[in-house]
Amino acid sequence: MEEPHKTFSTSDGCVSDIVTEKYLVRSQESASHVQLACCGRCCAFPLDGNQLCVWDVEGPSHQLLTLHGHCQSITALAFGNRVAPLLLCSAALDCVMVWDLDVCRKKVLQACPLLSLFLEAGSRQLVTGSADGQLWIFSLAERHRYRCVARVDLRKRREAFFTRRLKSRLCTLPGERQLRSTNEPEGEEVEVTLPILSFGHCDLSPVLNSECGSQDSRRLWVGSSSGLFMLNLANFDLEAVLQYKDFRSLSIRVAGSCAVMSGAQEHKAVCLLTSLFGNEIAVLDVDMEALLRSQGSPAAGQSLSVLASSCVSPTSPLYCGTVKGKRTKPVSQKQPAVRSVIKDQPLVFHSKVRSSGYTAAPCVNMFAPKTNNRKDGKRASKCRSSYRCKDYPWENSVPTKPGQQVTVAPGCVCCIQYSGDGRRLACGLANHLSLVFDASLTGTPTVFPGHDAAVSTVCWSHDQRWLLSVAQDGALRVWSLRRAELLLLLGKDVFPRPVHSAQFYFVDAFLLLSSGPDVRLLQYRLDACRDELKRYKPRSSVKPVHRLSVGSGADVTSLSAVNDFHSHIVLTAARDRSLEVFDLNAGCSAAVIAEAHSRPVHQICQNQGSSFAAQQSPAYDLFLTTATGDGVRLWDLRTLRCERRFEGHPDRCYPCGVAFSPCGRFVACGAEDRHAYVYEMGSSTFSHRLPGHTDTVTRVAFSPSAAQ
Repeated sequence: MEEPHKTFSTSDGCVSDIVTEKYLVRSQESASHVQLACCGRCCAFPLDGNQLCVWDVEGPSHQLLTLHGHCQSITALAFGNRVAPLLLCSAALDCVMVWDLDVCRKKVLQACPLLSLFLEAGSRQLVTGSADGQLWIFSLAERHRYRCVARVDLRKRREAFFTRRLKSRLCTLPGERQLRSTNEPEGEEVEVTLPILSFGHCDLSPVLNSECGSQDSRRLWVGSSSGLFMLNLANFDLEAVLQYKDFRSLSIRVAGSCAVMSGAQEHKAVCLLTSLFGNEIAVLDVDMEALLRSQGSPAAGQSLSVLASSCVSPTSPLYCGTVKGKRTKPVSQKQPAVRSVIKDQPLVFHSKVRSSGYTAAPCVNMFAPKTNNRKDGKRASKCRSSYRCKDYPWENSVPTKPGQQVTVAPGCVCCIQYSGDGRRLACGLANHLSLVFDASLTGTPTVFPGHDAAVSTVCWSHDQRWLLSVAQDGALRVWSLRRAELLLLLGKDVFPRPVHSAQFYFVDAFLLLSSGPDVRLLQYRLDACRDELKRYKPRSSVKPVHRLSVGSGADVTSLSAVNDFHSHIVLTAARDRSLEVFDLNAGCSAAVIAEAHSRPVHQICQNQGSSFAAQQSPAYDLFLTTATGDGVRLWDLRTLRCERRFEGHPDRCYPCGVAFSPCGRFVACGAEDRHAYVYEMGSSTFSHRLPGHTDTVTRVAFSPSAAQ
């Protein structure tokens, strides 16, 4: 294909205005006897026999649409209707085809050429980069079959990076010019896309862990025409951005080609550039440690952990929930054994008391079986021992075969949660009811009526005696599992805003709930004893202890705290897409993560483990967040960083829940394609896809005692 040129030209320029050759192509096969076609602004002709070319005479001369589909040489062409959609008919010896040119142009515009390719051997991932700034990451694991793990828009990632930096108020690199953020423009921004020119391995092993987060996740240098980008292959976020135009000492502001690698020296990277509009070639030496320090994590200098490292302070709101004069010990410290205070007493023999055994005759038969057993309406010993405290099955911790299935009343299941011992399963339904099943889903469930809207939250107490439920009517109810009756009701008359999320907290010492932008801590007293003449009047009560408000003033969309052991940390998500961490031992906000997701978070799930599976202490600082259309993200409370993203399950419209496995090795989530997905903690793509449902899977839950 040749560039358009003028066939007639004279010195005075008059003849050149009469005839101009705008376009010229050379075909390997003659088209002298082919019926050509022209219509409006389009011309159609064959090229090389079986290729169909369409040229827009009013568009740029280089926009030639080439269509492939015929195997034999094209013999005739004809346009259809002159209005949209514009149709073109092509005939050949093999077949006749009709083309929708508008659809063909859209597909061609979407298919940008690939400019770069990179193979990450450690994580077994293939990364491709295109001219429109799109990165495609594929998994090369054997069972994944070249599955697409994620698609990254480099321009959007850059905007999100600068937005987080602006809100986190981080300092910039000393001695250099301040890097611009998205709301600090300098002149007109003419760049639309960021063509990806090259990739390079980013070796951060010499860099301190405090600057770059965990060393397990791998980084990748992405070279573009405007700068260098450091991409984390675990969470697909940018950790550093170096724009050429932000440094006046650089000669090249827009690159035409690029090559980057980790340097031979520690903390260094080498970048080779060529100018797009000039003849310059430059070699850049990048100090990775200084770059990361200037664009580091907002968690620098903080030491947050779910595990309590100190006793409850006397000024803490949690102090009233402890025994007077006895503060709760940190979970990392063992409680000392209580010494006996019983004084020594003289030994006395009682001849009339049979229980002493001193005057009884010696026992001849050591053991005699009991043959007159009576069931008395009780379960057999096999059923009673089926829920003994056994270790969690680590080998087969991912359930892959469907078990018992139960169809509940009309309406969807909005929330589910296992009890701490794994024996029962609570469900909140859209028809205003709460049900408690046996874990095997056999028998008749216990019904808890009373709400006026769909039940959005169910929560077990630590001792499995009480069940808490919150509905979309904004009311909170606490039920007795033994009598299946209401013990506590907190409605709109108690709080100015409806209750959105609630749970038991601090080993059942408090009720923790969110109402509007406020997080409230309540001390409660449940009284199951009632007067037979006034059974309608509950005798339980609550007492406000403390109230905290989200810094942005937005409504709280999700709330999470550990109840299985004493923890001072409370996690909240607000409607402005931020996450905020509260330390109730200090009674204040501890940290804020801005722009955690592209949409508001609808669930926070902490790794709480279970009494049947022990995990390492750092594992309890991990938590999950999920937002509609933005996947699942894994966070570390110690660094307040997103360590990994889990993508691959469709969740574009409905809020789908997430859950940790008791062993901490797997993450499960719902999806809109009627499947549940299971991810391994070390991989960003799913390992199991569980079928069986007939509608959207909205909630998932792992049993704490079995692979269920």
